[in-house]
Amino acid sequence: MGRWVGGDRAPLSRQLLGWQLLIVVALLAAVTVFSTVQSNNSFQDNEGRRLLSVAEDVAATPAVRPALTDALRRYQLTPFARNAENLSGADFVIITLPDLTILTSPDPSQVKTRLPVGDSMIRTGRSWVGVVGDSLVAHVPVIGNCVHDDDRYCGQVVGVVAAGVETPTFLQGLVNSPGAALLILGIATVIGVVGSLLLAGRVKRQTFGLEPREIAGLVEHREAMLHGIREGVVGLDTTHRITLANDQARLLLSLPADAVGRSVGELGLNDRLVDVLTGRAGDGADEIALRRGRVLIMNRMPISSGGTAVGAVVTLRDRTEIVALQQELDINRGTTDALRAQAHEFTNRLHTIAGLIELGEYEEVRRFVSRVSDTREAWHAEVSARIGDTAVAALLIAKASVAAEHSVGLRLTPSSRLGEVAESLSADLVTVIGNLVDNAIDALAGAGWIEVDIRNSDGEVLVVVTDSGPGVAPDLAEEIFRHGFTTKAAEEGGQRGLGLALTRQTCRRRGGSVEVRGAVFTARLGVDA
Repeated sequence: MGRWVGGDRAPLSRQLLGWQLLIVVALLAAVTVFSTVQSNNSFQDNEGRRLLSVAEDVAATPAVRPALTDALRRYQLTPFARNAENLSGADFVIITLPDLTILTSPDPSQVKTRLPVGDSMIRTGRSWVGVVGDSLVAHVPVIGNCVHDDDRYCGQVVGVVAAGVETPTFLQGLVNSPGAALLILGIATVIGVVGSLLLAGRVKRQTFGLEPREIAGLVEHREAMLHGIREGVVGLDTTHRITLANDQARLLLSLPADAVGRSVGELGLNDRLVDVLTGRAGDGADEIALRRGRVLIMNRMPISSGGTAVGAVVTLRDRTEIVALQQELDINRGTTDALRAQAHEFTNRLHTIAGLIELGEYEEVRRFVSRVSDTREAWHAEVSARIGDTAVAALLIAKASVAAEHSVGLRLTPSSRLGEVAESLSADLVTVIGNLVDNAIDALAGAGWIEVDIRNSDGEVLVVVTDSGPGVAPDLAEEIFRHGFTTKAAEEGGQRGLGLALTRQTCRRRGGSVEVRGAVFTARLGVDA
């Protein structure tokens, strides 16, 4: 069945799944961010007030002020700080001197170091609550007592109390925000609705406004049309991968079952077919290619969407029967040409004989008739003696007359030997020998000789056709078979040389080959193929 692979675009079901997952992720992200923000704000408000109260209670303790101003009594500060930690649940309560030198701390390594205060306003003697590093901290100044008028510390900052807790992690902040559930649900609902609407619009645009049942109907209609077309249809993308192939295309090209989705270079097609399918064979109109005994007429049309190339469509038609009829017509035409050449030859000889009779040269007439008769009989006898197959022998006799009309001599090599062969092999030999001899006559262009060597060799028939012409240039030795063009065809502006392409196809079908070196064409055809 024909099948279309839409390039590198993912299937619609996968796209829908991807967009739905994206919406879910967006919802989760929104919920997480909002919950975390709410949790942090709530934590800072509630914990900040509690820590400020703890620090103020410690700063207001009567025994703390004298201990800060008397170096001998500073050891009494530690119990106050630890008791405040235990009672309040704060992570730490730290008491420092006015210059922020730490006197008490849960971490002994911090003693006698400076308390980090960040953006705190404690240096100005004002209480402050905020985040310093990874902790929420409350800073409260300790003011000296004015019990006596001469107290030198009266109204002055004699120390600082810092109470703090570590700020919650991301997950802790998310867990500690159940109060925002309704608001979060509302936001999630809005995002989900908006995302679903956008997704529905996108799907609608991609499907050109068609409903699923309409899309299914179009696919069924397209499949029916593809299978109803007697021509082969092949679709390719920009990388020359097959995206579509109907049943007729699979039959004509002998494509494997998994051809769709694979590159044309991976399917074992001959070079000519690959060139036509990929667009390297010219304008792509009425290109001739051969595939396993079939002669295909192919047309390639590039396609684009929105000004961008998206691939090409190639149509195939089987013209094997037409070409077979054309070959049969060529054989009949060749026979007619041979008869015409023989008639022309006989006419010339009759004119010669009539002239000799008028001149009274009766002895010369006898010798001329004898010489002509001996020559033809010798050629017929030679062909009949060496070639046992009637069709091949008749072809050689007829081609000799055609060659003589072009002032070209045709001869057999002394080693030529061919017995009677099967009917199918005989027909293939007629095709190969006829095409090679005709090609040699065209190459000689009116003067020279052609030598044909035909013989059995190790289960195959070897055909060697040599002419006295300049031969084929080495760089064209493969082209003349692959594309079926000749230099003569190029000069005339027409497409010819199909005979050589068919010759190669015939030889390969019989398990053989054909090649050229200079002016020597060598063809091998299997006997049992």
